[in-house]
Amino acid sequence: MGTQAPDFNLPATPDQRLRLSELRGKPVVLVFYPADWSPVCGDELALFNEALPLIKPKQALVLGISVDSAWCHQAFRDARKLHFDLLSDYEPKGEVSRAYGAYDAEAGCSKRALFVIDAEGKIAWSYLSPVAINPGVDGVLDALDRL
Repeated sequence: MGTQAPDFNLPATPDQRLRLSELRGKPVVLVFYPADWSPVCGDELALFNEALPLIKPKQALVLGISVDSAWCHQAFRDARKLHFDLLSDYEPKGEVSRAYGAYDAEAGCSKRALFVIDAEGKIAWSYLSPVAINPGVDGVLDALDRL
């Protein structure tokens, strides 16, 4: 903990990109997950969506990251009515997930991992969850409280 979070510049929509370093000054929650449309991932992201009223007062921004394309993310986000960005770690596949130690090369997708980045861009907390288990939001909320 306390190490600089690897910067990235990923598609947030088919025609817009988001750079982590541009978000300095506020905490960021990174939610790495294997795939849109899978049951556990859908439940995990729905839980973060429901927890946004608890996260926003902490001035934190939630970002989901998987290797799905920006178009797939857009359809999934719209279908699930998610109110945070899903970033596409599609090409080069898994590059950002690898930088965070959250890539499963055998499965070809992101692992299920959570990171809280503080306002200075340092990793304040992280958790790698078994892929079949929804880690929930309690650890993230506790980490945000400690910032």
